[in-house]
Amino acid sequence: MKPRITVITLGVDDLQRSLKFYRDGMGLPTEGIIGEAFENGAVAFFDLQPGLKLAVWPRRSLSKDSGLPPGQASATELSLGHNVSSRDEVDQVMAQAAAAGAVIVKPAQETFWGGYAGYFQDPDGHLWEAVWNPEILPED
Repeated sequence: MKPRITVITLGVDDLQRSLKFYRDGMGLPTEGIIGEAFENGAVAFFDLQPGLKLAVWPRRSLSKDSGLPPGQASATELSLGHNVSSRDEVDQVMAQAAAAGAVIVKPAQETFWGGYAGYFQDPDGHLWEAVWNPEILPED
């Protein structure tokens, strides 16, 4: 397998709420909800970095498409890391997330490994880490 992840899909309970959170609250570019003409097809894609998209898709649609029964949601099964260029940018992302309706799980603070990070959950409980790592700076 070649390391080529192009879409990260999050199962959500309320597609409109997720669209509003990521588009209006977090400022991620999107064309909005597409695929509503198809049963279990409604989804919203958000542009991240070149070649990578975030998708939000109803959990019931993901369940039906995969053939797996819906399971218990767990915030600690996966976290998405949003790496930024400075401590101040971590604070800005955390404030933006809180204003958009995210739950701040762990306020931004110095890390044991020499960085600075905080955690928040989106309206469906998905865990995000806003992080500044002096060894892994994002390419802008």
